Amino acid sequence: MRIKILGSAAGGGFPQWNCICPNCSAMRAGTLKARPRTQAQVAVSPNPSCWLLLNASPDLRQQILSTPDLNPSSATRGTPISTVLLTSADVDSVMGLLHLREFQPLHILSTVSVRRILTEENGLFRVLARSNPPVKWDAMPLDRLMPLVPPSAPGKKDGLFYKAVPLLGNSPDYVSDSLRGSLPPEEAVVGLVLIHKEKKFFYGPSLPGVGEEWRRSVDDCDLALLDGTFWKDDELITAKRSRKTAREMGHSPLSGDRGLLRQPFRLGKTRRVLIHINNTNPVLNEESPEHRAVREAGWEIAYDGMEFEL
Repeated sequence: MRIKILGSAAGGGFPQWNCICPNCSAMRAGTLKARPRTQAQVAVSPNPSCWLLLNASPDLRQQILSTPDLNPSSATRGTPISTVLLTSADVDSVMGLLHLREFQPLHILSTVSVRRILTEENGLFRVLARSNPPVKWDAMPLDRLMPLVPPSAPGKKDGLFYKAVPLLGNSPDYVSDSLRGSLPPEEAVVGLVLIHKEKKFFYGPSLPGVGEEWRRSVDDCDLALLDGTFWKDDELITAKRSRKTAREMGHSPLSGDRGLLRQPFRLGKTRRVLIHINNTNPVLNEESPEHRAVREAGWEIAYDGMEFEL
């Protein structure tokens, strides 16, 4: 299983186009030791002819064009991208679907709640039905191992499977109160476990840090890409960018007694990598004490173009 990080930043990318925080300002001035990043996007492949997208970032068109593996695969319209799995209805996770509207039949997997949010209250996403055949939506059940890509031949164990793990987050603010009240809360935000040839990968770009199941899933995997959005709980409040804490926005901060770096993960098996990193997060500065603290704690920090093979 190949895993490509096409984008590693939170909403707005890095540097963010309208931001003058210390990180963005220094990045533009060329005085910051850091990498530019597009918005979080991951692609997964069980074999060379098949790729799946985990979410659909606002930067997806640019990310596909800069990734030769995702280029058209025939003389006519076509793509090795077969399926998109959505972890939530957050803008960062779904806006890229509109880049996939060019009469390209696709398969989208999401919880029923996420599909309802996108198709019942957001008429713009109905453009996905213009394809011939139209985009196929399938419901993503919770806590059940489901097939994604069949094995290459009978008896072979090279198929790809997934499981959606409820993360107990909230639906986005843009969802109306009437629709929100009719949706099962456990369907709002999920983490994804992908399994191929007994290797396991966990993807959780938004981690509210509630409950225990998600951490057990991480411990059971060989690789985990986890929520690195904010360093501090009050990061955006201090930067005068928001009145909400990180936790109120559905992200467990990295630092602090209950932060992600202090979570009691089992040591030894899982390679843990931070993704969905906000432009205000000091870990982006490769010379900062926060960046050093992350590395000394045994974590890695995702960057655009990073790749893994399990």
